[in-house]
Amino acid sequence: MGDVILRAERINKDFGGVPVLKDVDLEVRRGEILGIIGENGAGKSTLMKILSGIYQPSSGRVLVNGEPARIGSPIEARRLGLSLVPQEFNLIRDLPVYDNVFLGAELLTRAGLLDKEAMKARTRELLAQLSVTIDPEARIEAMSAAEKQMVEICKALAFSARVLIMDEPTTMLTKVEIEVLFGLVRKLRAEGMTVIYISHKLKEVKALCDRVVVLRDGEIVHDGPAEGLSVLEMAQRMVGRELGSIFPPKSEPGAEIVFEARGVTVPGSFEDVSFELRKGEILGFAGLVGAGRTEVAEAVLGLRKRTAGEFYKDGKLLRIEEPADAVAAGISYLSEDRQGSGIVTGFSVAQNVTLVSLGDYCRSALRLIDRKRERERVQGYVDSFRIKTESLSKRLENLSGGNQQKVSLAKSIDTEPEVLIVDEPTRGVDVSAKHEIYVFIGELARKGISCVFISSELEEIIGMCNRVVVMRDGKVAGVLEGDGIDEERIMFYATGAHEEVAS
Repeated sequence: MGDVILRAERINKDFGGVPVLKDVDLEVRRGEILGIIGENGAGKSTLMKILSGIYQPSSGRVLVNGEPARIGSPIEARRLGLSLVPQEFNLIRDLPVYDNVFLGAELLTRAGLLDKEAMKARTRELLAQLSVTIDPEARIEAMSAAEKQMVEICKALAFSARVLIMDEPTTMLTKVEIEVLFGLVRKLRAEGMTVIYISHKLKEVKALCDRVVVLRDGEIVHDGPAEGLSVLEMAQRMVGRELGSIFPPKSEPGAEIVFEARGVTVPGSFEDVSFELRKGEILGFAGLVGAGRTEVAEAVLGLRKRTAGEFYKDGKLLRIEEPADAVAAGISYLSEDRQGSGIVTGFSVAQNVTLVSLGDYCRSALRLIDRKRERERVQGYVDSFRIKTESLSKRLENLSGGNQQKVSLAKSIDTEPEVLIVDEPTRGVDVSAKHEIYVFIGELARKGISCVFISSELEEIIGMCNRVVVMRDGKVAGVLEGDGIDEERIMFYATGAHEEVAS
């Protein structure tokens, strides 16, 4: 392992007097893959934002190549060779890929004009390096979450980084895309680059990283080789206690069909999709990225316009043209793109939870908001989900990604839906919080609420769902249930192997 390229000494950080990092000492060595893990709110992202110039420490210092460095902005961090791939997308939706990759550091011609062709060519090279087929001229607004993630990685690689910080980089990637990314990371390490890899996917950390640092409550509680450290031991060091089974027992759904989609088509997204959802059932939607799972959910919510097909609830035809129609029909949605369409980071915890359901808190005559009832209800969610926040008035931009996800889930259920659609519900959430979310969704199902559970994590699809709809290329490839739900069968349909066998 190489010499120390980056050092953090006695780093402290507080927000409004509340400590987030406490005397953190960290050494990062040249040519290593360093895994950093911890529960939501442990301080992982805050530490990385300090190293990448987004935040300034309350006290302590950072040294680059042994020299003290004041990293006052992301631009200064890039000049020092430090690049961050953020957990949340930081892309401009109406600009093409190449403009996003070089935003703020555009390539110029000798005449001082934008060299668009050079930027397109370099972006094309970077995308090829990642083994993805994305058009450099494609606009961000038309791209999937996985494609946006690859663009973020391209942005970081475009500036010859010596230390690449990756914050939850595989959240929206398929198994194949993850392997491609791992191959790239190992190649970069072989070329002398250092990678700091933050993830809640402990199996990935175990498979990829040379060394593992565990943060708990703003302090480093473990720093040692990944070799010899099991996934279970990682999880136990994160939470400071023994862990039991992460998935709750499955409940048996009723026979009553609560919701039904018949022959629904959204041109360019999916075609002739039909499925039934029973009372108290957790129905999984699995498939590779681009299979059409999220697009189906968005059609149910009226976010995508269908050209064919119908939706039924309790046997009655639904007219859903916009999200308000779905909410009125008792259907709620947890978006996969938390900051894009799930929450408003400039709003408080309470404002986000009641964002859709605010009308339910208004007194009948004057339509005045019953703030006391609102606070009591939101506090109940904070307690149930163990959301780490000093107050209900705390702005969401000051919460960790995992705690933002919990707030987004609370918002989704505050309308008291009969049908809840959750899309990647544990994205960016630690192992302990995952368990809490699984238990909560399981309890909703036992109370008779029907749930559509969309996930790229096959482990949670298998552990949570009564039945699974497997999609491929915008069509339903197969439906599995009971003992037939396993990784091999899901991939059999998701990859199209069933079509080859049939032919």
